[in-house]
Amino acid sequence: MARGIEIREAHFPGRAGIDAYGNGGFRFAEMSHRGSILCMPSGIHGWDATEAQPLEKGLFEKVLAEAGDIEVLLVGTGSTIRPLPADLKAALRAMNISSDPMSTGAAVRTFNVMLAESRAVAAALIAV
Repeated sequence: MARGIEIREAHFPGRAGIDAYGNGGFRFAEMSHRGSILCMPSGIHGWDATEAQPLEKGLFEKVLAEAGDIEVLLVGTGSTIRPLPADLKAALRAMNISSDPMSTGAAVRTFNVMLAESRAVAAALIAV
């Protein structure tokens, strides 16, 4: 039976460093993804976050769901640094996750170092 194109949620099922970023996306594991990404213990997932929208707690549901495997969350907020809202910081803190907002470039570099050190790190990276 012939099937049409199957659209699936963007997900790479493994841990990988980020090889490059810019032009609205990221390169990792010999692949590329246009748009923002979440680098989680469960893999790298497409993320519906942009520089133009507020950093609301709802955007971080997947992070909170995997909180038991995360000690540090790096938040790449785009080309400029934006603070995390108080309710998001409180929710992360309640799950023993240290959060650190920074530019996306700084977050990519820090994530790669922490991943190489086998740290319990996750990253929420907004595409630039």
